[in-house]
Amino acid sequence: MTRPAANLTGYRLYSEPPKFYEAMLQDIQQAERYIYLETYKFGNDEVGLLFRDALTKAAARGVQVKLLLDSWGVSYNETFFSELISLGGDVRFFRKILYTFDFFTKNHRRNHRKFLLIDDHISYMGSANITGYSMQWRESVIRLTGGITLMFKRSFLESNKIYKKYIFNKFTFKKSKFLDQFELVEDMPSIYRQRIKTKLERLISKAKREIIIETPYFLPGYKMRKCLADAARRGVSVKIILPRHSDVRSIDLLSSKYYGFYHSNKICLIFYTLNNLHAKLLLIDGETFGIGSPNFDYRSFRYQHEVMLFGNHKGIVDEIGRHVDETMLNCLDFDHLSWLRRPKIEKVLGWLLLPFRHMF
Repeated sequence: MTRPAANLTGYRLYSEPPKFYEAMLQDIQQAERYIYLETYKFGNDEVGLLFRDALTKAAARGVQVKLLLDSWGVSYNETFFSELISLGGDVRFFRKILYTFDFFTKNHRRNHRKFLLIDDHISYMGSANITGYSMQWRESVIRLTGGITLMFKRSFLESNKIYKKYIFNKFTFKKSKFLDQFELVEDMPSIYRQRIKTKLERLISKAKREIIIETPYFLPGYKMRKCLADAARRGVSVKIILPRHSDVRSIDLLSSKYYGFYHSNKICLIFYTLNNLHAKLLLIDGETFGIGSPNFDYRSFRYQHEVMLFGNHKGIVDEIGRHVDETMLNCLDFDHLSWLRRPKIEKVLGWLLLPFRHMF
């Protein structure tokens, strides 16, 4: 087995879908050996068609193309990629929807990871799907070049191999040592063993000055809420940046039920006001970052296949810091009095949705 080069030759954090879609398409057009794409949603729209056509052209010139798409996140079947498949492209749909008496159990565990990997040299990972639906959203997608791509490649190939299975054999993704500034943490559905959540809790527990979290959906469990409250009590500045209105109204109503707890524990809630904030990242003490696919909610931590990259690379930390500063330019602080005066129907709906919090 060839040992990956211990280098990171470049990095860039993107926040705007038009810009990272353009960069992705350019890299696909220049691919020579392989293109591996893993994503939750791949739209049957203008953006999806652009990517499908670019991938088909790559296959036509002899590039190995592998796609792993989640069956819940697409609205079509293999015929959408018929030309790509005829040229040798490998298109797999993660866990096709099963219509059985235990529909929820069989279908709730989805692949929510996002990777675009090219030629053992170019990697994209982060929050965004391939769809025009989210073209105006604020995202967090990082492009990395160098040997780190082989670490992501290993993750993709494992997911691609087990895409049909509903019960998995145990496997542990150990921290790669060829780049000691980075750790890739992978999660598989589990109520008892949640690697990303555990990693986040450890980082939050060790924070000394500042914790910044950007997430579209903020619905953490008791232990995570306690970790954040404990950090605030020991003098750490805790900032949670959320969309003022996400694309899932039920989550907003359920999440708002806990706003009083955060306010009373000096956890700052900050609301992004332009369109939807879909970025998923963490910054601790201006020194450690986390970026990837999971939301801060029950569903991501318990039921979905997720991936998150952690590290202390100063350049990437600085990029994320600038992203956060730009996000904050279009934010409003939580208004506790307005929250107390919110319509009674919103309070009632929050309580009614509480038993279903694991489904969102």
